[in-house]
Amino acid sequence: MIQRYVSKISGPLLDRIDIHIDVPAVNYKEMRSTKEAESSASILGRVVRARDVQLKRLACLQQKLYCNAQMPTQLIRKFCELSADCERLLERAMAQQGNAGPHLLGVSLALSSAASSSGLSFTFSTPP
Repeated sequence: MIQRYVSKISGPLLDRIDIHIDVPAVNYKEMRSTKEAESSASILGRVVRARDVQLKRLACLQQKLYCNAQMPTQLIRKFCELSADCERLLERAMAQQGNAGPHLLGVSLALSSAASSSGLSFTFSTPP
């Protein structure tokens, strides 16, 4: 059923979507669990740390940029040095998804910032 809806979205529109995430159904027992959820303050702390990492990364530039999303493709390439395995995976993704390379690298930078890392390290899981 989901595939039917996705097939109605045009290819050029899908190319502009940076992240596609499958969201599984919520398990009833998990939903009703008495386990305390992560607090908003804790989440805010993670976001602030990620923003600090971005600002430190961008501070060395002469341009006034405040977040990864403002980075032009040339800067994204500068900050994203890829291993040979990552290069091959990116090449495969671009062959399947069109010109998605800069978007994928930009998303990688955002994830790197969220992990409070100044550089990129990749662990990929490819579907079977």
